Amino acid sequence: MTEQFDAVDIIRAKRDQEPLTDAQIDWLVDAYTRGVVADEQMSAMTMAILLNGMSRAEISRWTHAMIESGERMSFAGLSRPTADKHSTGGVGDKITLPLAPLVAAFDVAVPQLSGRGLGHTGGTLDKLESIPGWRASLSNDEMMAQLDSVGAVVCAAGAGLAPADRKLYALRDVTGTVEAIPLIASSIMSKKIAEGTGALVLDVKVGSGAFMKTLESARELARTMVDLGTDAGVRTVALVTDMSVPLGRTAGNAVEVRESLEVLAGGGPADVVDLTVALAVEMLAAADRPASEADVRAALADGRAMDKWRAMIAAQGGDVDAPLPVAKESETVVAPESGVLVSLDAYAVGVAVHRLGAGRVRKEDAVQAAAGIEIHVKPGEPVAAGQPLFTLHTDTPERFARAREALEGGWAVEPEGVGGGVLGGTLAGAASALSTVDVGAGALVGAALAADESVVLDRIV
Repeated sequence: MTEQFDAVDIIRAKRDQEPLTDAQIDWLVDAYTRGVVADEQMSAMTMAILLNGMSRAEISRWTHAMIESGERMSFAGLSRPTADKHSTGGVGDKITLPLAPLVAAFDVAVPQLSGRGLGHTGGTLDKLESIPGWRASLSNDEMMAQLDSVGAVVCAAGAGLAPADRKLYALRDVTGTVEAIPLIASSIMSKKIAEGTGALVLDVKVGSGAFMKTLESARELARTMVDLGTDAGVRTVALVTDMSVPLGRTAGNAVEVRESLEVLAGGGPADVVDLTVALAVEMLAAADRPASEADVRAALADGRAMDKWRAMIAAQGGDVDAPLPVAKESETVVAPESGVLVSLDAYAVGVAVHRLGAGRVRKEDAVQAAAGIEIHVKPGEPVAAGQPLFTLHTDTPERFARAREALEGGWAVEPEGVGGGVLGGTLAGAASALSTVDVGAGALVGAALAADESVVLDRIV
C-alpha cells in the first residue's frame, strides 16, 4: 500500500512551525494507529507539538482524527437530554459520586465514562469498586438501558472509543510530552465527544494537587477544551477550581465513598457540597433543564439524589446496604503544638494516599479498597497539641513510614495569634495554597474572599 504522506515531512513541518493541513493530520493519526508511523517518529512529533504548539484549527482536526479512529456513541434514542462532567483530576476529588445521581434527579441523563487512578490522583472507578458487587464494565446496550431506566451511569469507557488516544497517551507518558496542552485537550475531548453527550461541563483543577500548576495554564487548557467542544457541536463550559488543598476531609477509595454518602444524605464537607452543586447547576443549564442553586441543594437534602444513587449502584450489581471495607491498620498524625493549621498541601496528601495502597504506579496494579487518609483539620482551623490531624488507613502497616514521609513538610501549624489568629491563619493558608497560581497570592486571596472562599476560581464558556 502506498502511503499518502511521509511522516518525516510532517514532523519537519511542525518542527519549523509550519501549519499542518487537515489531510496531514488525518493521515498521521491514522497511520500511527495502524502502526505505519513508528513510535520514535510520533515521539518526535509530540515533542514538536509541545515546543511549538498548535493552532485552534490544528487541535480541532487532531481531535477529530482521534475520534474517527474508533466508534461513536449516540444517545439520540433517550427520552431525556444528556450532560456529562470531566475533571482533570485531583486529591479527594470524589465529586462524580454525588454529582451524577444529583443531576439525574432533575431528569437529565448522565453518561459518566470514568477512569482509574494513576500516580497521586484518585480514580472514580477505584472508589466505586470498594462497594461490594459493583462492576465498572458495561456493554453499550447495558449503558443505554441504565440511562433510560435510572438516568445515570458511571462506568469504564469501552475499548472502541478513540483507540488512537490510548496508544498516543502511553507514548506521551514515557517521552516527556504529557504536559503538551494541545495533546491533553485532544486526549480528553476526543473521548468525550465520541461518547456522544449533548452537553459537557469541565472541572479544570489548578494547584499543587492538580496537573495544571498555574492559573494561566489551567485557563489555557480550559479555553482549548471549551473551543474543541464548541467546534464539535457539544455545548461546553469549564470551571477552573482550586486543588491546592484536598477536597473534603477524605482521600482514598472507600473513605471517599463514605464522604460522598454524607453529601447525598444532605451533609458532608462544605467544599465538596459547594462544588457538586456548582457543577450540577452548570450541567442542568447546559442540558436546557435549568435549576437554581437552592433547588439543587434541596435535592440533596430531601433524598432525591440519594434515591438515584441507590438505583444507579444497584443497577451495576452493587450492594447499597453492604458495609464498606475498613482497613486492617490505622495510624494517627497529631499536632505537635497548639495553634492554627495554616497550610495543607494536596500533592503531599495525594502521594501519601498512593503510598498507603490506594493508588497505582502501573495501570495493571491492584489497589486497596480501604486505604486512604481522613483529614481532621483543614487550613484556618484551630488545633490543640496532641489533637489528631490525619488518620492513615492501610491493610499493610509497613506502608505507614513512607506515607508519613510524604506528608512531612506538607502541612504547618502556627501559634494562634501569628498573623491575626484563626482568621490570619485562614488568609495565610489561602495565600500559601494559591501562591502557586501565577497571578500573585494577594490577588487570589482577594478573589477567593470576594467569591466567599469558593473553590471555583474562574468560569470559561
